[in-house]
Parts: sequence; C-alpha cells; structure tokens
Amino acid sequence: MKILYIAELVGKAGVYAFKKGLPELRKRCQIDFVIACADGATGGNGLGRNHAAYLHKLGANVLTTGECCFYKKDLTENIEKIPYVLRPANLNPEAPGFGSRVYKVGNEKVAVAVILGQSSFGRVHGNNPISMLPSLLERLRQETPYVIIDFHAEATAEKRTLFFAADGHCSAIIGSHNRVQTADEQVMPGGTAVITDAGRTGSAESIGGCEIKSRVQEYLTGIPDWTRDAWARPELQGVLIDLGRDGKALSIERIREKLPEAPQLETGAEVLMPAAADEGVT
Repeated sequence: MKILYIAELVGKAGVYAFKKGLPELRKRCQIDFVIACADGATGGNGLGRNHAAYLHKLGANVLTTGECCFYKKDLTENIEKIPYVLRPANLNPEAPGFGSRVYKVGNEKVAVAVILGQSSFGRVHGNNPISMLPSLLERLRQETPYVIIDFHAEATAEKRTLFFAADGHCSAIIGSHNRVQTADEQVMPGGTAVITDAGRTGSAESIGGCEIKSRVQEYLTGIPDWTRDAWARPELQGVLIDLGRDGKALSIERIREKLPEAPQLETGAEVLMPAAADEGVT
C-alpha cells in the first residue's frame, strides 16, 4: 500500500500546486491513497466548503485540518455531511465532524485520524493526545492494519514524544502545522514511519506560504494580515510512505516537486475553484 501525504496547502498557490503536481506524482509513484492537509487552503488559514469539494474532486481521498478546522463557517455548518474532511479527534465530544474515519481502497481499508497538539494553540484546545491515543488506535486497528495519524502540533518535543509512544501501534505519524519540511523522516524500530513536519504546498519563497512583506509587517505592527498570497517558486511537498501487508512501514520518503510558475490567469479564483466545485456535496 502506497500512501501519499501532501503537506499543508497554503492559499491559492497551494491549491494551484496541488492541481498541477498531483497527477504526475500519482502516475510516477503508483499511489494508492492520497491524504492532503488543507488547514490553510482557504486564505492561508482554514478550509472553505467549496475548496474542500474541489480538492477532493482533484484527487484527495482525505483532507485533514488542525487548529483552523472551524475558521470557515460554511465548512463548520456542513462538516458532518462531508466524510472526506477530518478535524482533530481529541477535541471535545460536542464538536461537529469526525476526527477519524476508515476508507475503502479497492479490497483494502485505510484508517486516517487527526490529533491536535496542546502547545501554543490559543483558540482551539485539544485533550491530551497521548492519553487518548491507545483507545483511538485500538478502535481503528480492529478494522484495518493501515492506520495513518496526522499530528498537527507546534512543539517538536511534543511530536517526538508521541512518535515514541505510538511506535509499533500504527503505520505512520506525520507531523504538520509548522509548514517547514524537516529532514528527520525515519521508520521507527517498531515499524511506524514518522517525520516531524511534512512541510507545505504552495510558495517556497514565502513565510509559511504567505507573502513575505505582509508577514514582516505583522511582526512590526502586531496587526495580522492574511490577505496577500505568495506565488514565487510553487512546490508540492509531502511524504510517500510504503506499507507492508501487516500495516508496518517499509519506507518513508520526502517529496518536493518543483512546479512551473503560475500564469496570471491561474491566480484567479474562477480558475482555481470553479463555481461547480461543490457539485455533489450535500
């Protein structure tokens, strides 16, 4: 089983890079299942309902989110009806949506779950990820040996701690949120593939995928500005994980696909997300 995890899409450039880079990557690597982190796909923070439908239509089997899971009202109001979008599993039970699901892949099944870290998040708070992990993994492994965890967390130490706590109990734990790809991918002794952060999909010449000047200005003034898209040097980043039939990882490989600069026309929302993007979503 070959799993492609596409690192966090950031803004319109992230959607563009996903659209342009996925078909060739899927063909070349013979991908069985695609997971994409879309926590910053709409405006650099959050995921809108139309963007979710469009990315699914383009080939994402599952879209994961993080602390921005409820930033867009149109998704929040419909998330219960959209099985391919996951919010963190360790939120309070009253939160809408699902933190994990099992998906069919031919004659096989793949389980995907999202866990939110506890360090540095001010607006959304998750329950202790290590405490809830055993029951979550036990439930998912009853259905399939292929279990992938997206650990959306700020602190490197928190991510590494979860890696060791879960080693041998799931197929892979992929770190997200920091939007900078780390070079520490490995298969742990128990057979769990890990990486501290898979990176970002969008502009490589940016600050976390966002326009450089606006981010510098935010640090100077304290006024946030997420309205400016960065487009220079688009890349699709992520990891490719090869799993054995027992669900243990055979290998994990970092992906960095450099893509052509977007033509001016591609920067328009009418091209990146056509009006019919949400067709079929109820």
